[in-house]
Amino acid sequence: MDCGHDLSHDQFENLDKHSQWGIDFLERYAKFVKERLEIEQTYAKQLRSLVKKYCPKRPKDDEPRFTSCLSFYSILNELNDYAGQREVVAEEMGHKVYGELMRYSQDLKAERKHHLQEGRKAQQYLDQCWKHMDNSKKKFERECKEAEKSQLIYERLDNDINATKSEVEKAKSQLYLRQHMAEESKNEYAAQLQNFNSEQWKHFNVAIPQIFKNLQDMDERRTVKLGEMYRSFAEVERRVIPIISKCLEGMVTAAKNVNERRDSGIVVESFKSGFEPPGDFPFEDFSQNIQRTGSDGTIGTPKTEGGKPDPKHAVEDLSHLPPEQRRKKLQQRIDELNKELQKEMDQRDALNKMKDVYEKNPQMGDPGSLQPKISETICNMEKLRSEIHKNEVTFPEDHPEGSYTDDHSQEHRSPPQPDPHEFDDEFDDDDPLPAIGHCKALYSFDGSNEGTLVMKENEVLYVIEEDKGDGWTRVRKQGGEEGYVPTSYVEITLEKNSKGAVTYI
Repeated sequence: MDCGHDLSHDQFENLDKHSQWGIDFLERYAKFVKERLEIEQTYAKQLRSLVKKYCPKRPKDDEPRFTSCLSFYSILNELNDYAGQREVVAEEMGHKVYGELMRYSQDLKAERKHHLQEGRKAQQYLDQCWKHMDNSKKKFERECKEAEKSQLIYERLDNDINATKSEVEKAKSQLYLRQHMAEESKNEYAAQLQNFNSEQWKHFNVAIPQIFKNLQDMDERRTVKLGEMYRSFAEVERRVIPIISKCLEGMVTAAKNVNERRDSGIVVESFKSGFEPPGDFPFEDFSQNIQRTGSDGTIGTPKTEGGKPDPKHAVEDLSHLPPEQRRKKLQQRIDELNKELQKEMDQRDALNKMKDVYEKNPQMGDPGSLQPKISETICNMEKLRSEIHKNEVTFPEDHPEGSYTDDHSQEHRSPPQPDPHEFDDEFDDDDPLPAIGHCKALYSFDGSNEGTLVMKENEVLYVIEEDKGDGWTRVRKQGGEEGYVPTSYVEITLEKNSKGAVTYI
């Protein structure tokens, strides 16, 4: 074939390669999107794990009430929501970008295959027309040569005087036959040539341009699709930005909610002991004290019967706590018992309702079968009421707030830590407090807690501070050592009257 056919073939091969490159590039971008969404999925999963790791695992009642802790938990909640938005980004990218690209890639492959097949069919048809034309041309050439050869034979015999008439006639007949065959070949060649030229014009002016246009349209649509997917890729991220911004604003709000004063107040409320600070040191007249001792003999306190502590105090397991802490513990115990009592009351009401239903509808059950359970519930209620009453009886009396200030009208100060150094700060002064009376130890006391004083049975000590209602009395030994002892362990003689009158406790 001529150069026109070669040019068409080269163009077709170039378009074939370019369209394949376009599809490969589209699938390469799809692979990029897939790896991008996998990064989002991994990031979201790691954020979820991080939040779970640092979220409190204890019950809500045990969670710290400090604003710094609550703000941190709020930040964790916001971060969990943020991780959810990253998951949304990954899901949207997978569905609206990656999935759409892969579906479109399959459509492009099918369309490209169709257009290339149409081009190959058109090329094959033109090649077939050219082959028919070329065969007719060669046949026409052969027939013409045969006719020329027959003409030479006829002319030679016609001029040969030795040739017979039959030989001449035979040569002439052969010449006519060859000339006729050459004429038919000529007509056939002319028809095939006209048909080929017509098909070739259609091929290069109609079929191939249309196929090229189809491939061009396909490639342009692929380019437009890529642009749309680029935009969708960005839109997926942009749609979650407002929600992510709210998450970040929530974190900032949580940071602003941190309140050092409130946290400090919680610490004060949790650990304040209820002890009042010591008052001003009064003048102590030691000479008057000596005269009374000689005349009244009040150092020796009256003896009382018994050698064991009051059973109530021995059983009380909260007596070692400062009054405020003991009050809180008792209140907590009373609240728990009230909750249990309410549960029992609810169960009793439910059983009574069920009993009424059974009495009205015997077919549903025997009302007598519920009576043991009702009786048991009522018994439990009585036990709980008794337990509540016992705890309320031992509940310490309230003391005025602000016991840690010199003036009750002033702002309250935080109390010292109750354990293990709840009494340390009260013995830092160099000058001892004046004695306001004497006491005699009824029982021995080990003084195991910080701030308490060891005493032996029948030991006489100076009283320097009365019991404030918390069960402790502050005393001083003869050697000057001071500390707290249980009030129920000593017999006290107070000297509050200037005329020498004494008060026994």
